[in-house]
Amino acid sequence: MFQSIEDKLEDGHEKKDASLENKPKAPVQAAVGAAANAGTGEAAAANAARLAEFRRIYEMAFPVIFKVAYRIAGSEEAAEDICQESFFCLYDKKMVFPSTEEAKYWLIRVVKNAALNYAKRKERERKAYQRAFREDTRKAETGEGQLVKKETIAEIQEAINKLPENLRMALVLKEYSDMNYKEIGKALGISEGNVKVRVFRARERLALLLGGGIDVS
Repeated sequence: MFQSIEDKLEDGHEKKDASLENKPKAPVQAAVGAAANAGTGEAAAANAARLAEFRRIYEMAFPVIFKVAYRIAGSEEAAEDICQESFFCLYDKKMVFPSTEEAKYWLIRVVKNAALNYAKRKERERKAYQRAFREDTRKAETGEGQLVKKETIAEIQEAINKLPENLRMALVLKEYSDMNYKEIGKALGISEGNVKVRVFRARERLALLLGGGIDVS
């Protein structure tokens, strides 16, 4: 049964993911402006080297962290803001990493936390709105086969959001970041084996959510 869900996830998001690659590069533009005002001589050369490294990090990491932010926050605008803030932070603090991969892992952690905070805030706002207007949020029950046929991107995203945070992050990184288990473990600060366990459990619970409307939060 879950194979059909995986296919649905991949097919449903394929077109959306392609559009996530072409986003404004405000952090890079700001860095270029800062480098242009650096003066001449050794300071200018140092700033030019720093800018070149920043560009490499941006071009390599942005597609990944944008997808992560979008899958958690559920909003392109919010994801873009979160990613830009993370890059501004990296540049303003003049952070130095052993490699671009280490920079990517740092950015993933920053973006993950910011996106989770955004999602939690939006959920509180949604619940407050529902209480204010006494909306009926109950959903009609349906058979498993019928539900699979009627799955929408919104329903899949809602199901992912219901997963416990530790399982949700492992699944999001596995499905949308093009990272392997070892890389995901490094980004989350857990072992490769732990990542595999979390992804497996996340897929199991996602299958239950999409198959029977079970709330596992």
